[in-house]
Amino acid sequence: MTSPAIDLTVHHKPAGASDRVAYGFVKLLRFFADTFFAKRYGHRAVVLETVAAVPGMVGATLNHLKCLRRMEDDRGWIKTLMDEAENERMHLMTFIQVAKPTMFERFVVVAAQWVFYLFFFGLYLVSSKTAHRVVGYFEEEAVISYTHYLAEIDEGRSENVAAPQIALDYWNLPAGATLREVVEVVRADEAHHRDVNHGFANELRGLPHGQIAPCPPHVVLEPNWKTAA
Repeated sequence: MTSPAIDLTVHHKPAGASDRVAYGFVKLLRFFADTFFAKRYGHRAVVLETVAAVPGMVGATLNHLKCLRRMEDDRGWIKTLMDEAENERMHLMTFIQVAKPTMFERFVVVAAQWVFYLFFFGLYLVSSKTAHRVVGYFEEEAVISYTHYLAEIDEGRSENVAAPQIALDYWNLPAGATLREVVEVVRADEAHHRDVNHGFANELRGLPHGQIAPCPPHVVLEPNWKTAA
């Protein structure tokens, strides 16, 4: 499978206080990630994908409850956000196999998840527009990070190991696929989430969605009780 072509230069220029707050917050997170992980991109991915899997679930939950209260249609938002959360979780499960996080990094994962969940839940209640813009900027940084990761692999500073089986199954990658191919499809996923969340933020401001990067196809994994039947 070939990863879809994506535009690596996409950047939503902050317009207004809400956008500037979102952009500044994400840049602060980027500073801490760069300081803590440097160029250990596999370990960075483990922690950051844990955080990245939170917004979709929060957004889906709160939109689901809002639609129930108002007895109105969700315009497709709930499934889109649930799919995003699932996709980011699969990124995490993949990079756990690659990076083999230490006990300390596992502790950081747990702490980061709780702190970010509570923060993002509150932010979404106060301003869903700002929350989606945060995710859009977060995914912009993810695209940059995975582009750097690819350069590390290409230049021999990160070993181009075999792709984990979970990645072969989820992205339907060919036998013999490597880490490089995994990073390419993950980066394409992040570009798709980037454009979707900037589009949601635009919609909440009454602006057009804009173009959305294509998402690589994913194989829906059956529950164990189904495959065992």
